[in-house]
Amino acid sequence: MDLPRPELALVPRPRRLSPRPGRFRIDRTTRLRVAPGAEAAAGLLRTYLAPVTGLRLEHADDAAFVLALDPLLTGLGEEGYGLTVGLHGVLLRAARPTGLLRGVQTVRQLLPYQAPVRPDGDGVDLPGVEITDVPAYPWRGMLLDVARHFQPVSYLRRFVDLMALHKLNVLHLHLTDDQGWRMPVAAYPRLTEIGGRRERSMAGPAGSGRFDSRPHGGTYTRAELTGLVAFAAARGVTVVPEVGVPGHVRAALAAHPELGNHPERRLDVWTHWGVCPNVLGVGDHVLDFFRTVLDEVMDVFPSPYLHIGGDECPTDEWEESPAAIARASREGLEGPRALHGWFMGRIADHVVRAGRRPVAWAENGTALPPECTVMSWRTPEHAWAAARRGHDVIHADHRSTYFDYARAPGPEEPLAQPGHVLDLRTAYGVELTAPPAEPALAERVLGAQGQLWTEFVTTPEHIEYLTYPRLCALAERVWDADGDWPDFRARLTGHEARLDALGVPHDTLPQRPATPTHAPV
Repeated sequence: MDLPRPELALVPRPRRLSPRPGRFRIDRTTRLRVAPGAEAAAGLLRTYLAPVTGLRLEHADDAAFVLALDPLLTGLGEEGYGLTVGLHGVLLRAARPTGLLRGVQTVRQLLPYQAPVRPDGDGVDLPGVEITDVPAYPWRGMLLDVARHFQPVSYLRRFVDLMALHKLNVLHLHLTDDQGWRMPVAAYPRLTEIGGRRERSMAGPAGSGRFDSRPHGGTYTRAELTGLVAFAAARGVTVVPEVGVPGHVRAALAAHPELGNHPERRLDVWTHWGVCPNVLGVGDHVLDFFRTVLDEVMDVFPSPYLHIGGDECPTDEWEESPAAIARASREGLEGPRALHGWFMGRIADHVVRAGRRPVAWAENGTALPPECTVMSWRTPEHAWAAARRGHDVIHADHRSTYFDYARAPGPEEPLAQPGHVLDLRTAYGVELTAPPAEPALAERVLGAQGQLWTEFVTTPEHIEYLTYPRLCALAERVWDADGDWPDFRARLTGHEARLDALGVPHDTLPQRPATPTHAPV
């Protein structure tokens, strides 16, 4: 079957695209003219072209393939680019280095779907095209939960590289939860020594009462995480870490019982799914502990944003704790339930004092600390409520962005979060438009991101089956706000051939071993 011309199958769709006659041949005679400031983009381009062409593509001042920065191209912003491919040359321009990185991904998509290595330098063709491209939103992200099921850094690199292919720019790395603590903290080694391993896992949905008999564990080294940050940055992707408080902390409490409301009680790393009833205590020593933790997190991850969690925090332990009741009284709060906002405020203040921006989940429509960027997951109404209060918001509505929901109904789908089916059309329909009566709220929208929680997801193949092509749909909507579903579906047919060539199991989940294995990208 003849596939559509690659330039008609770009995902996400460029803002403006015009086919041009002719094709540019990349072969053993091709060189790159790399202008000052374009070196990183040239290095990334070589990374993608070498396996296809077998060529290094050295620099030459008279080369016909040009990468250049032009600060006068102010209309392209931080991430926009212009790309012209003709018979006699290629010109990739941007105002900022990140824009060149986005343009490199477009060149990558213009390559043949399955281009063999050509050690003889026979070459491959880029189709003639003229593109001017600028994203609609600055936050285009994907969350991967490595707390519930650990994935090695070698796979995280592949995950990032596939994100970059789709011009996504934020990997939200969910590093800690009730079921595991993956982030090393030099001051508190027990967080990973004890919190990084659980004895078993629930084999069905929350409350099922069925468990497997396999211990599960895994932690990262500091060097692995700093290497991941560098790998992602080379592709224009920022890694935003999440260390959540004051709920979803059972793994931390297993390692450090003194952090809890019952310091005399010994807990294990949680083996269940769902909402754990255990939360942090509210003593000064708890706040100091997590300030130290966050200082190390910020030292490893240079992202301007740091996610501090905030969701699903039961208050039963606080309501029964004399120490928590006394704390609420000393702070002038209405009662122990109000300790959630107080705790989040103390942690957010520490992040702000360090020069970073805290991000928190919108658990309901009530207020979060004013410093927080709000990530709304229950309903878009919570996002708009936060925007009215002056928060920047990121849409993460579970009904359209939680990729751990089944892709389709029916018993042939693997075990998934119950209660909802999230098909491709639903993912494409993520709501980003401000209420008609309040258009000014649109200024508060940073963008949107997908989420993959991994209670039932253990392997890279399963991750990619659930992520693609639904993430293609989300990437399209946050890059180009003007949706055109029929046009997207037509281009996706060709793009899926590209995913096939990359070994992404987007259509049928392969039967693979339960132990994740993946070669580095």
